[in-house]
Amino acid sequence: MIANWEKAFAAVLKHEGGWSMHPKDPGGMTNLGVTKKAWEAYVEKPVDEAEMRALTPEIVKPFYKRQYWDKIKGDDLPDGVDYAVYDLAVNSGVGRASKMLQEAVGATADGMIGKGTLAAVAQHPPDHVVKLISNARLDFLQRLSTFDTFGKGWTRRVNEVQVAASELARSGVA
Repeated sequence: MIANWEKAFAAVLKHEGGWSMHPKDPGGMTNLGVTKKAWEAYVEKPVDEAEMRALTPEIVKPFYKRQYWDKIKGDDLPDGVDYAVYDLAVNSGVGRASKMLQEAVGATADGMIGKGTLAAVAQHPPDHVVKLISNARLDFLQRLSTFDTFGKGWTRRVNEVQVAASELARSGVA
């Protein structure tokens, strides 16, 4: 829901952390969870390391809103489901997050959240959808070749997101 955007953004940044250039991370140069490649596409120009290091939460906030929250229709998803799908989209891509949501609710898994997906989501208890998404997400992550390197953190993140999203789904309080 629209009321959850601010808290979802802040929660994602806690998981994404700050500057990173881990040799085993296929994303390469990253700051606040934003890869150099994604930032260059967003600003429509090449950027250097100094520009990447200078990113702040306020600078990247519109990026996260447009590239992830809006694309997963966060304003239209139920409490809890919005956060779970948003965090998944940031971590694994909008298409994968959309498909996992669609598979969880029995909608056509085309990677585009639209009226059909939203109608299917509305037919299921939000906390159950959060659980299904979290299980699918962890299953996917465990199959990645980089799980040995990043798996402990990914598992913690999925578990923390599931707990917070389930609580939000049950309480409806952002």
